[in-house]
Amino acid sequence: MKRDGGSSGVYTMVIAVIFLAGFFLTVVFGALTYRDIAAGQSGNNEKRALLSYLSTCVRMNDTTGAVSVAEADGEPVLVIADGQSGYALRIYRYEDKLVEDYGEAQGALYPDMAQVIGETKEFRIEALGNDTYRIITDAGRVLFGLRSRSEEVAADD
Repeated sequence: MKRDGGSSGVYTMVIAVIFLAGFFLTVVFGALTYRDIAAGQSGNNEKRALLSYLSTCVRMNDTTGAVSVAEADGEPVLVIADGQSGYALRIYRYEDKLVEDYGEAQGALYPDMAQVIGETKEFRIEALGNDTYRIITDAGRVLFGLRSRSEEVAADD
């Protein structure tokens, strides 16, 4: 009879080990799933932040003639003037990064001193007419229309 008690203990230990291994695998699987979800959410937040930042910059400074598009070294530059001072926020792509700097609206760009907004290999600005623009980046595209009218359009009325 002692023999039956010994084999019963072995079976109990085997079942306990199986449950422990199942619990461990469940925890590992849950942790890996959580890591993947968190990484995806972080990437989505970065993409939305880039597009939202561009849209917010334009909308916050939407005054007559404040927003314009220039070109430097074959790359588009979004120029957002801060009023009558002659200075502006300039947003452009430099070394696969979208950067912004603050300087004279028509002056030279300073990419080495610019603040990085986000990573992007593509940055295009399309004028669609009627003071409507489309900005395209790796994160997607944002469409905005200027609420204030440009001086050329206002002069025609």
